[in-house]
Amino acid sequence: MSLIMFIKIVARIIFVIVNNVYCIPTSCIWILFLQPVKFYKPDWYWKIEGTFFHWLLAMVSMWSWSAGYDVVEIGDDIRLCLDDRTLVVANHQSTADVPMLMANFNAKKGVLPNIMWIMDRIFKFTNFGIVSIIHEDFFILSGKSAREEAVTLLKKHLRESYIPLKRKLMVLFPEGGFLRKRKEASKRYAIKNNLPILTNVSLPRLGAMLGIMDVMVPKPNSAADRIPEVDELRWVLDVTIAYPEGKPLDLPTIITGSRPPCRTFMFYRLFPSTELPRDQEEVTKWLFDRWVEKDRVLDIFYKTGEIPVSDYCSSPLPQQVVRQDPLRFFVIHLFFIASSYFHFRLITYAVSFVW
Repeated sequence: MSLIMFIKIVARIIFVIVNNVYCIPTSCIWILFLQPVKFYKPDWYWKIEGTFFHWLLAMVSMWSWSAGYDVVEIGDDIRLCLDDRTLVVANHQSTADVPMLMANFNAKKGVLPNIMWIMDRIFKFTNFGIVSIIHEDFFILSGKSAREEAVTLLKKHLRESYIPLKRKLMVLFPEGGFLRKRKEASKRYAIKNNLPILTNVSLPRLGAMLGIMDVMVPKPNSAADRIPEVDELRWVLDVTIAYPEGKPLDLPTIITGSRPPCRTFMFYRLFPSTELPRDQEEVTKWLFDRWVEKDRVLDIFYKTGEIPVSDYCSSPLPQQVVRQDPLRFFVIHLFFIASSYFHFRLITYAVSFVW
């Protein structure tokens, strides 16, 4: 490693740590001050909270953008679904998947304030956990013994948080873990159940998907726990995340910028909810079919560098790089730095007044 690269890595690590320090605490303090607004004017509160949430995710987006890790989008026109109830399902390869999705959605107006992430419960205890708790993301329990309880809690969260808060997109990784950790288990399951053996993705787990469908896409002629039609799921957005040469980025790489600049492709396929099956077995087959297609798409991409868009999309948009706004990043930084200074002085004054 050259001296210049070493200095760059150290500088980026320090910056990311400091960035977290002057962004997350001050954001939480502002939210604390807004609790009376939450009680008297909840719509105002959630609009402001969504803005803070978007700004914090913009900071994460800036980490990958500043390292030269761009997102290229291709496939169906997702502008059709961004203002509707939409389930986003994506393959899961590494710790970079979420930051790269954040970078993608950061450039799209109004998406991140109204998004709900479904993530492993372990993330609740990270530095960003408090932000997701405030935003009412869902932390799903992992492990065989907890699967039934996890689905029950997810369905409850959809009814009590996602729907009342008028969230739009919710993001789910059906594989339930990173490819490198799930690959062998997926292979054994496929052999045991006479299913296709996948190489570039692992077979999706079904619990969360079936729970979401049960709540958000009610079966015909079923009145039990039926939600208003306006709240029903309108779209499923299938995102295939494709890293160059099949070598996923990861969070440490994004933070340090230790890998040369590259482009991560996101291939969109959009399905209206009216086209989704309702029967559990048919939903299972539908989801497995999508992952078999992902495996083929990624296989072709890794071999040729091209995504076979025309095989799956009748009217695809031309591929385009997701453009970030450096000026916006700068202004948000200034806001958080000024807020941190203001809160520091406020706390210092309060302490000196007490003592």
